[in-house]
Amino acid sequence: MKITILGAGRMGSAMAARLIDTGHRVTMWDRNPAFTNRLTGTDVRAAADVASAVADASVIITMLTNGEAVHSVAEQMLLAMSVDAVWVQASTVGADWADKLRHLADANNRTMLDAPVSGSTGPARAGTLSWLVAGPASAVDAARPALEALGERVLVVGPGQEASRLKLIVNTWMTAATVAMADALAACDQLGLERSALLEVVTGGPLAMPYAIQKAQLMTDQNYTPGFPIELALKDIRLAEQAEGLQPPLTRALEERLQRAVDAGHARDDVAAVAAVA
Repeated sequence: MKITILGAGRMGSAMAARLIDTGHRVTMWDRNPAFTNRLTGTDVRAAADVASAVADASVIITMLTNGEAVHSVAEQMLLAMSVDAVWVQASTVGADWADKLRHLADANNRTMLDAPVSGSTGPARAGTLSWLVAGPASAVDAARPALEALGERVLVVGPGQEASRLKLIVNTWMTAATVAMADALAACDQLGLERSALLEVVTGGPLAMPYAIQKAQLMTDQNYTPGFPIELALKDIRLAEQAEGLQPPLTRALEERLQRAVDAGHARDDVAAVAAVA
């Protein structure tokens, strides 16, 4: 299958590598030419502009920073893409932007799937992402080879933009679990307990959460190589607040913790770096 990825950052690049490994033909484009220059010597074709990137693609994946960026690129993309192609909108853009992007696709008579992913660069490279997908069933079927190459689960959650709304809730929950783990490890240190004792308790049984255990290891190793950068987690928390129309106490507390980490210089570090800021 011919697949185009618009956005050659960490996630887009990891997706491209996985798709190449699974036999697909991949073209990439990015607003920053330095990103596409890194594709030299790989099996990924770098496109000079959006129109040439999408012209013959069956599936087009957008993996960009925010809704405004996706909208700007989509205005160039939609008329250049085939009427039979499927646009897989995989960026986390929030509820309002997801609605705007659907309206833009409809206005141009093109098919869009609202399809943010749950997972970071490691799962993208390994093909173990979870897709949250909303849109027409026929479009899901058409895009399924690309979705299944990248993810171990394709969860269809509705016909409209339900996936983007669900993604905000998932990311809030993930961030809350990370902050909770950071505080639990700090409490172990303060009370003179071995961190390993806590991790043994929560590794098996009903308290098990592999994601939190992984973050605990990063915190203990002080390894904050970005998988899910703090600046993106903060963006998503704020999108969740906007979508809900209110600010629950937990969400406000998460926003404050993430902002403190950003202010301390950890904006581009993994969300596990909340542990580095008291």
